[in-house]
Amino acid sequence: MSSFIVEGGHRLNGSITPQGAKNEALQVISAVLLTEDTVTIDNVPEIQDVMTLISLLKGMGVVVNNPSKGCYAFTARNIDRRYIHTPDFVQKCASLRGSMMITGPLLARFGEAFFAKPGGDKIGRRRVDTHIMGFLKLGATFKFDEGFNAFHLQSPAGGLKGSYMLLDEASVTGTANILMASVLAKGQTTIYNAACEPYVQQLCRMLVSMGARIDGIGSNLLTIQGVNSLHGTNHRMLPDMIEVGSFIGMAAITQSSLTIRDASCKDLGIIPECFRRLGIKLEQRGDDIYVPSQDCYEIESFMDGSIMTVSDAPWPGLTPDLLSVILVVATQCKGSVLIHQKMFESRLFFVDKLIDMGAQIILCDPHRAVVIGHDHKFQLRSGELLSPDIRAGIAMLLAAMSANGTSVIENIEQIDRGYQNIDVRLNELGAKITRVK
Repeated sequence: MSSFIVEGGHRLNGSITPQGAKNEALQVISAVLLTEDTVTIDNVPEIQDVMTLISLLKGMGVVVNNPSKGCYAFTARNIDRRYIHTPDFVQKCASLRGSMMITGPLLARFGEAFFAKPGGDKIGRRRVDTHIMGFLKLGATFKFDEGFNAFHLQSPAGGLKGSYMLLDEASVTGTANILMASVLAKGQTTIYNAACEPYVQQLCRMLVSMGARIDGIGSNLLTIQGVNSLHGTNHRMLPDMIEVGSFIGMAAITQSSLTIRDASCKDLGIIPECFRRLGIKLEQRGDDIYVPSQDCYEIESFMDGSIMTVSDAPWPGLTPDLLSVILVVATQCKGSVLIHQKMFESRLFFVDKLIDMGAQIILCDPHRAVVIGHDHKFQLRSGELLSPDIRAGIAMLLAAMSANGTSVIENIEQIDRGYQNIDVRLNELGAKITRVK
């Protein structure tokens, strides 16, 4: 297990470019299974989860070429259908939560698929009901295979058939999975209460460029007219909004001046405004974001004088993946804020480590924490930290970078799952992070 040794107290300076979006990558790379033709995807983040998915596709028989850094060409012409029915394949799927995204394409194109119980972050219960119920609406049948420890899904004779469905939750991965299955289904599919995140929009646009017929892109009501086949395309991924938010938080908590290049500001939604509510100044310069150095950032109150609440919500609300970063940034603000994590009941438990470092946090319950900021009058203490998941891991890295002394962060493989060469990139800006294997 690798670790970071982080010498805190160093200010950052310069510019940094966010990687391609991890959450988009897992969707659009899975979509290459829908066609025999070559699909070329640019700006792919070469992070652990994405590379594991690409390795899984190679094992299935997908030909993968890497003509340049971050650019991958996929040809899924000769899929080894015997391999995708083996325990080895299902076990590899179970180790990567993102592998669930190949279920829809496999079901649509080949008529059956295994849906392994997903791995990934240990952040509480994460339902897969929305995926399964959507496939059932399209006519698929399923049973739980005890031997494979996975759901076995099969299309009806004649293939999947379009249907109207009202999703029980606006699940991003559920919407994407059902969408990929429905583009090759017969007839019309209507998905109401669909997730409308920019990454789902990107998947829709890529599928349309492959020959799919999708109306309502960007809304929560998608209408899909099934087609017989799809063809190849070229696609460029968006920058990762979670990295953009993480870099804004790094600049603020270390009192640094930082420019975030090519941030695709129009696709950030409410994220910049959430940081502004914490008192952090941001300047949009074209498609860049400039964060000036600040000695103090003061949290706003609501108009009636009540404590500011920052909570996650389906798009265009705040993504839950940034609440851990916002919580850490708030430990050095002026004022108080209530962080309300609605989606995952275990994502706030990492605050115990922050309290050990000297943060003033009251953990009200598994979903809510009150943060009372130090206003940079008191530095956090260095500590021995453990990264339980990707987002808590990057939050702990922020805390360590702002702390007085040298901290050790264990289990950084979790951070590597979502952030490419983060230590190298931050050291170029003035951070002092050493990777120890």
